[in-house]
Amino acid sequence: MADAPETLHEPVTEGAGAPEPPGPLRELWHYYRQNRGAVVGLAFLVFLVLVSVFADFVAPHAPDIQYRDAFLTPPVWQEGGSWEFPLGTDATGRDILSRILFGSRYSLSIGFLVIVLSLLSGIAIGLFAGFFGGWIDTLVMRLMDVLIAIPGLLLALVVVAITGPGLFNAMFAIAIVYLPHFVRLTRAATLSELSRDYVTGSRVAGAGMLRLMFVTVLPNCMPPLIVQATLGFSTAVLDMAALGFLGMGAQPPTPEWGTMLADAREFILRAWWVVTFPGMAILLTVLAINLMGDGLRDVLDPKLKRS
Repeated sequence: MADAPETLHEPVTEGAGAPEPPGPLRELWHYYRQNRGAVVGLAFLVFLVLVSVFADFVAPHAPDIQYRDAFLTPPVWQEGGSWEFPLGTDATGRDILSRILFGSRYSLSIGFLVIVLSLLSGIAIGLFAGFFGGWIDTLVMRLMDVLIAIPGLLLALVVVAITGPGLFNAMFAIAIVYLPHFVRLTRAATLSELSRDYVTGSRVAGAGMLRLMFVTVLPNCMPPLIVQATLGFSTAVLDMAALGFLGMGAQPPTPEWGTMLADAREFILRAWWVVTFPGMAILLTVLAINLMGDGLRDVLDPKLKRS
């Protein structure tokens, strides 16, 4: 009986042919793209950012040019409309589409700056209160409780009434409104991290207070802060539009969406397009940012990750 042919086995080198582990960004994108709404929101937001950056080239007209022979021209698909003004004109003959495109610069930049200012200030105050504790922590948190107990828009109106109406004063007012949220969240995350072994090890190794605060503890507190900042971004855009609508934010002829709504109040029944299109711009922008924030929450919270 013939012996069975021997099967040759090549030596397997450990790790040979094994796929490389995905990088952190690739892993984040893997989880993020599972939320289709978040992907749509991100795509729309990227599109809006590009439009705001290149508004000078995309917009058919300058935002402040008045066409005296085109007062309250309807959109192109309505009788009396013109392709020269696809979304119509306002009561002073300015192109609505151009003003919306240029207005995206104000809404996005204001919302971003407000959140950055609130986030940086809130992180500094929250870390300070969490590390030092005692009467300092009590004083900071009681002050934040007072601020957070006042309705946000009312607090912003009070601050603007004191400092005077204007774009930068409105930004400062809205930043104060969102400051307590970041302070409380940073303090809570700091107290949770201070009880962990790696912080104790850093103290024993001789790390200074500033290194413990900003190098050791802060990076581990960032995920919830990023989610809060993203969701607060949409609310900041909405609050800035509300202040503009009330005449306390950007002043005419600035093409800010809330100011456009304020200018169009008396024409709601006569010219629906003057109010509808700026309102839709606010609605779609806030919705896109909220969808993106939901996706970031799913990515940064391990309990919500799906395989």
